[in-house]
Amino acid sequence: MKKIFLLLIFTIPAAIYAQTELVFVYFTGKPNKSAFYANPLTELTQKSLNRRSTLGIALNDQDVPIEMSYLQALQNLGFSTTDRSKWLNGVALRVNQAQLNIIKTQPYVQSVESFAKISSLVLKSGQYNKWESFNKNQNIQTTFNYGNASDQIDQINLRPLHLAGFTGTGVSIAVIDTGFPTVDSGSVFSRIRNQNQIKAGYDFVTKTPNIYDPSLNSHGTVVLGAIGGFIQNTFAGSAPDADFYLYRSENAAVEVPEEEIYWIEAAEEADRQGVDIITSSLGYNIFDEAKYSYTYAQMNGTNSFIARGSQLAAARGIFVLVAAGNSGEQTWHYITTPADNEQIFSIGSVDSSGLVSPFSSYGPNSAGVTKSDAAARGTMAITVDNNTTVNVSGTSIATPIAAGGVACLLQAFPSLSRETLKAKLRQTASLFPSTNPQIGYGILNFGGAYTSFLSTSENIFSKDFKIAPNPVKDFFTVISAKNIDVVEISDAAGRLIREIKSNKTIDIRDFLPGTYYLKVTSGKDVSFHKIIKQ
Repeated sequence: MKKIFLLLIFTIPAAIYAQTELVFVYFTGKPNKSAFYANPLTELTQKSLNRRSTLGIALNDQDVPIEMSYLQALQNLGFSTTDRSKWLNGVALRVNQAQLNIIKTQPYVQSVESFAKISSLVLKSGQYNKWESFNKNQNIQTTFNYGNASDQIDQINLRPLHLAGFTGTGVSIAVIDTGFPTVDSGSVFSRIRNQNQIKAGYDFVTKTPNIYDPSLNSHGTVVLGAIGGFIQNTFAGSAPDADFYLYRSENAAVEVPEEEIYWIEAAEEADRQGVDIITSSLGYNIFDEAKYSYTYAQMNGTNSFIARGSQLAAARGIFVLVAAGNSGEQTWHYITTPADNEQIFSIGSVDSSGLVSPFSSYGPNSAGVTKSDAAARGTMAITVDNNTTVNVSGTSIATPIAAGGVACLLQAFPSLSRETLKAKLRQTASLFPSTNPQIGYGILNFGGAYTSFLSTSENIFSKDFKIAPNPVKDFFTVISAKNIDVVEISDAAGRLIREIKSNKTIDIRDFLPGTYYLKVTSGKDVSFHKIIKQ
C-alpha cells in the first residue's frame, strides 16, 4: 500500500506538469510599426484603406503586422506560430508548464493568457454549439422571381431596396463558417461564379485554400445560399449581386478553443481584403474539454477571445452579424459568443407568422446589453444547396438573410456610419422601443430603414404619394400634387410586369388577384407601395 501511495505521489505531479493547455502569448509591442505607417499597402489592400477613409477610421497599432523576429524566436524554441493575431498582437500555442516557464522568460513576451476558464498552468499575470446548426427540412436594377423565398424577403421588407436597384452590387461580404462544398460546382451558385462574385477563399483550419473540399460540412454552403444563391424563376437570395469572400474557421468534427483564433484570423483577412460585412453563423459556449467552456456570467461581450476579435473587426468599419444561437429550448438557453459582444449585430429567429422561434437563444448578455439585436426568418426558411432549394431552421439561416439586407443598405448609403446603421435597424424593427429576450427589437424592416435614411439624406426622396383605393378592384390612382414620370408594377415574385408613363390613373383589370408592388417616380422623388388586387 505504501509503495502504491508513493507511486501516486510521484506520478500525479508529473502528469500535471506534462498537461498542455491552449494559451495566447502577447508580445511587448510592434517595433516595425513605422514602416507600416509609411506604406500601409504592404499589409492592407486599397479597398480596405478606402473603407477606413470613407468612414473616417484612422489606422492604429492593431493594424500593424506582428514583429516577425518574435515569431522566429518562438520557432527557434520549437513552437509552431501558425495561429496568430495582429489585432491581439500574439500567438496561440499549446504548452505544458515547463514550456510556459521558458516562454515567460523571453524579453519579447508581455503576458500569457489561457483559454481555459480554470487553468492548470501558473500564468504570468496580465450546451453544444459547435456551430449555430440548422435543421434541413454597377448600380443596375435587377428584378427577380423569388419563388418560395418571397415571404422571407417581404417579412423583413427588403423588396423596396431590390426594386430600387439595390441588390448588393459592389458590396463585399465575408462568410465565416464550416466550409463550402459544391459552391464551386452546384448550379445554384453558377450565377455568382459566372459573374466573378466569389473573390477569394481560405481554410484557416487546415491552412489551405481547400474550402470546397466535398468532405467538409455544408453548413457554410447553405448560409451562402441564403444571400447569393439563385435559381431562375424559383429562388433569389437577399443580396444576389454582392461579392463574396469565403473563409472556413470551424472544424465540424470537434469543438476546440483554437476555432476562436481561426475565426479572428479569418476576420483579419476579411479586413485586409476590404470587406464591408462579415456574416457568421458560429457560436461557442461548450467545448470538448470542459475546462474551456463558458458560463453565462462570462457572456459579457469581452470575455472570450472571439468576442474581442469581433469587436476589433467592427471597430474597423466592418458590419459584423452573428447568429444568436439555437439553445432556447435547452438547459443552456442563452446566446453564445461572439453574439454577446455589444458591437456585434446578433440575429434571432422568427417563423412565417412573425412569432419567436422556440429554439432562438435568450439574451441579454450577462452585462445586461440587449441581445439579440433583431430577427429574421429562421423557422423553415428557404435557401439553396448544390442544385436545389432546401428548407432549413436556425438562427444560422436568419443571419445571412439579414446580412443580405445590410448589403443592400450599404450599397444605397456606402458612407453611412456603421453605428448609425445599427441604431436605425433597431429603431425600425417591429418591437422598438420594446424588446424581447429572444429577438431583441423585433423583426427587421429594411424598407423602413431605407425610407428613413432617404428622408434625411442629401438627395431627398419624397414620400408625398398615396395610392387609392387600396385594396383595388379595377383602377387605382396615384394621389400627388407632383407630375408622375413612371409607375412600375412588380408582381409578388419581384418581376417587373408593367410600366406606365405620365399617368396617375392605372388600369389593372386584367391582373390576377394578389399582392403587387409599385415604384412611383417623379423627377428625383421615388416612393414604394404595396397594393392588393381583389
